[in-house]
Amino acid sequence: MKIKSSKVIALLGACIFTVGGLTACGNTNSNMDANAGNNTEVATELSGSVQLVGSTSMDKLASALAEGFMEKYPDVTVSVEFVGSSAGIESLLDGSADIGNSSRNLKEKEIANGAVENIVAIDGIAVCVDPTNSVNSLTKQQLIDIYVGAITNWNQVGGMDMPITVVGREAGSGTRGAFEELLEVEDLCTYANGLDSTGAVKAKVSATPGAIGYVSMDVVDDSVVPLALEGVAATVDNVKAGDYFLSRPFVMATKGEISEQNPLVQEWFAFVLGSEGQDIAASVGLITVE
Repeated sequence: MKIKSSKVIALLGACIFTVGGLTACGNTNSNMDANAGNNTEVATELSGSVQLVGSTSMDKLASALAEGFMEKYPDVTVSVEFVGSSAGIESLLDGSADIGNSSRNLKEKEIANGAVENIVAIDGIAVCVDPTNSVNSLTKQQLIDIYVGAITNWNQVGGMDMPITVVGREAGSGTRGAFEELLEVEDLCTYANGLDSTGAVKAKVSATPGAIGYVSMDVVDDSVVPLALEGVAATVDNVKAGDYFLSRPFVMATKGEISEQNPLVQEWFAFVLGSEGQDIAASVGLITVE
């Protein structure tokens, strides 16, 4: 459905309109088409707000989607709060958020409490070191051994004689949950630093010789060096091909199915899962779900 952006009549308070059987908050404007005689063209414009809360790893995606949606619907406000995946799902379930952003699959308890997993993109997790590190690849077992404390010096994996500083995310982080689940090391990791955002992990690794950390693949830049795993580089193409094993879903959870949400939230998902939203996902380095 193509929504026109011109707004002719401003209504005080909430009004109800129906388009194709769906009811939404917004405004309607009807006028005669000069070239079509008695044909009536109805322009509808959404208004209201959508609140997203959750994963810090979804910062770039959620912010870009919010910007694109508000550009399309100027009378809608999309606010995004980045507090971590678990906190985001809690906010969804207690009713303080319309959508809970999670950079991991939902837990059984969350689903039992009514959360529905809507995957909107796929992200790769990059394992990074500082630019001075001579190691450029690890096996899966070496990575596991580093994070559980069995390997503590880079010379044990072919690097220089330098202690390994193990950096990761805080408990409750979707990135940490996905990383540990994929490696099957839940509650076994020995972190020197557990940081509260993807950006903080990247900055710590960049500034700390001997550090290793994991971040969302789309935030990798020249300040860190992503390691190949099992000889496979951390690239979008390799994740798509299934050759790079550290990948996870980006979830925008709802309380109940999308079809049960208010029409504004339904329109949000039509945008996010449609060509416009998926183009945005691709533009920030993620793998689309189209």
